Amino acid sequence: MADILVTIKRTILTGNYYFSEKARLEMEADGLTELDVAESILNAVAIYKKIHSRKPYREHQREYLYIIQSTNLEGLMIYTKGKLVKKAGIDTFYFLISSKKAIW
Repeated sequence: MADILVTIKRTILTGNYYFSEKARLEMEADGLTELDVAESILNAVAIYKKIHSRKPYREHQREYLYIIQSTNLEGLMIYTKGKLVKKAGIDTFYFLISSKKAIW
């Protein structure tokens, strides 16, 4: 999974990431900025968990969601859940489904 984390970090560094409406609402409720979330992902040393999510309207397509818990540069622990989105087989951007303060 280390290669996946490197890929996710590179998409963050190049600015190729987007937030769902749910993630934006969670961030607003917790007083987090996009920069807080990006810093947290870039500081991560490992992916906390990888889960399979099968889309109900597609029979055979499976997507992987990556959960990352890490601190931003100020030491605030942040929980994110996202997926790599591919176009033409190439990792194009990281889509954040959830972004909020982590609960210990």
